[in-house]
Amino acid sequence: MYIKRPSEHNHQNAPKPEDRRTIKRRHLIFYLRVWELTSDRLLGHVVDITPEGMMLISEQPIATGKEYKLEIRTPDTEGEIKPLRFKAMCRWSDNDVNPVFYDSGFEFLEKTPKDIETIIKMVDDYGFND
Repeated sequence: MYIKRPSEHNHQNAPKPEDRRTIKRRHLIFYLRVWELTSDRLLGHVVDITPEGMMLISEQPIATGKEYKLEIRTPDTEGEIKPLRFKAMCRWSDNDVNPVFYDSGFEFLEKTPKDIETIIKMVDDYGFND
């Protein structure tokens, strides 16, 4: 699957230069599912992630400027599901190169040191080494 470069996105929804990431984004080997907790519906799949935020791919556009309560459910070494719950703000959402999908950028809110540690471990476990 091809994901648009930032220059290919609709510039109307583009983040301001001061809002752009300063940490290298990390792509995952497979797309982890992200659930919206208020409705318990699948919101999308993680495309890339950093301790600051993530990009999702989804079948529906995601409302920007809205705070979401989200959860990523990952299996531990024994196969038991371990949820990572967090709040995130959708900063942009735009069509993917494949018009059936949408790409959306989220900023993590109210991160704790434990949340950051969990995200780094997730990247180590599921990310490409580069």
